[in-house]
Amino acid sequence: MPTYQYEAMDHTGREVKDTIDAATQEEAQQLIRQKGFFVTKIAEKAKKQKTRATAAKGRRRKKKSFTIGRISTKQLCTFTRQLSTLQDAGLPILRSLKILEGQCKPGVLKNALGDIVEDIESGLTLSEACAKHPKAFDRLYCNMLKAGEAGGALEAILQRLADFKEKAQSLKRRIKSAMVYPVVVISVACAIVGFILYFIIPKFEAIFKDFNVPLPGMTVFLIEASHFIIKYFYVVFLTPLFIWVFFKLLYRNRTGAYICDRMKLMIPVMGTIVEKSTVARTTRTLGTLVTSGVPILESLNIVRDTAGNAVFERAFTRIYESIREGETIAQPLKEARIVDDIVVNMIDVGEETGELDTMLNKIADNYDEEVETAVESLVSLLEPIMIVILGGIIGFIVIALFLPLITLISKLSG
Repeated sequence: MPTYQYEAMDHTGREVKDTIDAATQEEAQQLIRQKGFFVTKIAEKAKKQKTRATAAKGRRRKKKSFTIGRISTKQLCTFTRQLSTLQDAGLPILRSLKILEGQCKPGVLKNALGDIVEDIESGLTLSEACAKHPKAFDRLYCNMLKAGEAGGALEAILQRLADFKEKAQSLKRRIKSAMVYPVVVISVACAIVGFILYFIIPKFEAIFKDFNVPLPGMTVFLIEASHFIIKYFYVVFLTPLFIWVFFKLLYRNRTGAYICDRMKLMIPVMGTIVEKSTVARTTRTLGTLVTSGVPILESLNIVRDTAGNAVFERAFTRIYESIREGETIAQPLKEARIVDDIVVNMIDVGEETGELDTMLNKIADNYDEEVETAVESLVSLLEPIMIVILGGIIGFIVIALFLPLITLISKLSG
């Protein structure tokens, strides 16, 4: 009778590693579930070693292209959907991966798929092979694959993964597209004002000096600003870089990251968008993981690590501890005061009815719509604000230049 080596998690989230004898892998999984364990990895011990040894002898390394960076979210969405479609068509996983590898352009994903194909041929599971490439497949991705393999529902998991990635990408794309207009307007306005200060103001200054015209305070301020831009023009270009580096260093410290993220949530309108988009992303992630059969403690760990906001990370740490102590998700989430009461109530109802995953996905759908509305409101609010600010700047420059000109004209006419 074959011996199977497995890894599993008990109801407390503790990892268990052991072996079991069974006629087939399905029978082994049933026996392990009867012990109260959730299977995360299982393989026939002798067969796995033999396959690895055989593959290692004749393995031929493929030539890789030089790459920098990570795989794009759009590329990962496309790959996941294509893999899901091929699996639905009944193709073996190895054949599916080879097809997709052949279609890929040289890059991070193509290199990763080449290694994954070789690893699977040598006896690793898909989740194990993907976990070796964190630049292409994050922890959430690998854990969902692992849950699909353990439950024998890899096709369904891939479909959920594809839906999840596409919805997340759609939300991010809507936010970016809405912010393009204000960013372009502000950039062009800054460039025009910089051009006026660097090239136009010095010409007017020379005229004022030649005619010895007394200058009002507004004009003096404008000329001093022009001197600063001309003398320290490199500071203007380096300041955004310094700010970016400063915040990067600040985010390396837990306390600094928490303070920055807390302040970010307090910004009018923008803070609402950050809060709602984070809630939408985290609840959809948690709902997808719970639906896929990933244990709740492992799901909370993944959500905490992918929240992208230190305030929410602390909240999910409290929720994790609450679940470990046998309590609920709703209470620590309510105490954290980072979400609306309706979210807490829906999660509470979901826990009581056993429909937590459904409720989490409904919350994510609602908040996706609210984020889109909030972004549209922000853009609508920014348009008049930008017009007023830009009009004020241009008006200030015109008045500051024309006041001395009026004095000069009066002198000449007198």
